[in-house]
Amino acid sequence: MKKSILFIICLFLVSHHAFPAKTDTLQVYSPSMEKNIKVVVMLPDSYDSGKSYPVFYLLHGYSGNYKSWTTIPSTSALVDLHQFIIVCPDGGYSSWYFDSPVDSTWKYETFVSKELIQWVDENYRTIAERGGRAISGLSMGGHGGLFLGFRHQNVFGACGSMSGGVDIRPFPNNWEMSNVLGKQSEYPGNWEKYTVMNQLHLLTPNSIRIIIDCGTEDFFYGVNVKLHNELLYRNIPHEFISRPGAHDWPYWNNAIKYQALFFADFFSSVQKYENSSH
Repeated sequence: MKKSILFIICLFLVSHHAFPAKTDTLQVYSPSMEKNIKVVVMLPDSYDSGKSYPVFYLLHGYSGNYKSWTTIPSTSALVDLHQFIIVCPDGGYSSWYFDSPVDSTWKYETFVSKELIQWVDENYRTIAERGGRAISGLSMGGHGGLFLGFRHQNVFGACGSMSGGVDIRPFPNNWEMSNVLGKQSEYPGNWEKYTVMNQLHLLTPNSIRIIIDCGTEDFFYGVNVKLHNELLYRNIPHEFISRPGAHDWPYWNNAIKYQALFFADFFSSVQKYENSSH
């Protein structure tokens, strides 16, 4: 009951206040792709206090860019409310956050899970360990949040998805995925290897905290329910949220608040555990 009341208070605060978080727009060099990539970093208003902060890596969807999440006022409010840093990298128009097996110039898995992490930890006061990092996103970014989280559990302690394309195989002709994986009819193995649904063997119970959120009117709803059921079958603890809603910004404006609270709780639990063990 107490947690429910706290959650309602948090949602009320985020909905009714625009907190003065500081936002940096930067270019981060990717050695693997040999180019600069734009990144937005949102800092809490208390950042100048000198303490270190956990980081929430937040990914945009297909056809979006590094600025997509900044269009929602509540995103910057969450930074101050939960006292963490949010990092929004540009994932390309249709990268799906893969290291492409057919185009060597697309290495967004390497960039986000390695190069960007290293750069952020070197340039900001972060809690530079998996217990201080979470990753999620919407649609293509929801796929990226789980795909990178499952595959890099040494880097991220928690991961999530909002309206995510968590199984790409039913959509062989959509969202330019064939540019990154090759046509499904010609490269079926790529589509099997690079879908979130076929990363579940990497999980063990509680090896990473997981939250999945998808609206009942979303065209990805079926694959999200399938993922939820498969995680249940494998005894992998996770949060699954489903409510009326479509694949649109009104839904994500609400979903991001649930995800942020989930990750803030994760960061807090890690910190409490570490403090109690010392």
